[in-house]
Amino acid sequence: MSDASIGIFDSGVGGLTVARAILDQLPDEPLLYVADTARFPYGPKPIAEVRANALEVLDHLVEEGVKMLVIACNSASSAVLRDARERYRVPVIEVIQPAVRAAVSATSTGKVGLVATHATVTSRAYDDAFAAAPHVTLTSVACPRFVEFVERGITMGDELLGVAREYLAPIVEAGCDTLILGCTHYPLLTGVISYVAGDRVTLVSSAEETAKDVYRVLHDRRLARAEGSPEPAHRFLATGDPAPFGALGRRFLGPEIGLVESAPLGITSSA
Repeated sequence: MSDASIGIFDSGVGGLTVARAILDQLPDEPLLYVADTARFPYGPKPIAEVRANALEVLDHLVEEGVKMLVIACNSASSAVLRDARERYRVPVIEVIQPAVRAAVSATSTGKVGLVATHATVTSRAYDDAFAAAPHVTLTSVACPRFVEFVERGITMGDELLGVAREYLAPIVEAGCDTLILGCTHYPLLTGVISYVAGDRVTLVSSAEETAKDVYRVLHDRRLARAEGSPEPAHRFLATGDPAPFGALGRRFLGPEIGLVESAPLGITSSA
């Protein structure tokens, strides 16, 4: 299993922030990334639909022989984590708990903000995760349009700035000193989010913390590749049109994305 790939899953390009962090911390590990772009976005969908979609993709990754699953999507993590850990024999890493741990360590006032998709906010997965930190007051805001901007490759501009000011107003009014970017797309908008929230607000992205969890599990379970192994071969798949995902993915991740394959899941785009 040590030479097998790490399986990473997201609805689109947002999970590439997690993939980038894993590549930086574990450059010898091969990645198999699946973007469910045919059914993107997950955020507005009912939890049951997100769960079904996610399990189908995760099943495919397991069939491909990955040694670990990384659910690089907050919406999917909130919908499917418990099921996934019971369903699969390989380790399953998600993005919510790492972000919560980092936020608890970062806040000095106990006022933490969360920006996320509708699916993540309504699932109350972050509220449950913060139950172990009763001194923290969480202010949650759903920011669905942020994902749309990222998937269109827009990271600055007057329209985006106006949307960010509207979304972040409750966070600013609550006096939050720490803000969780509760969607893996959002770190790609760190510039505008930090500009609106202010320099005194610490932004917490789950990508780096999730990569640390991946490193720890690989080490503890002796799943890491041996030193001196050949250069890893990465694969990137999309359930929708591979071309736009590849073009945008290379912009956000880099040259590690070569030819993007079509994921053979036998699914069609949602109406």
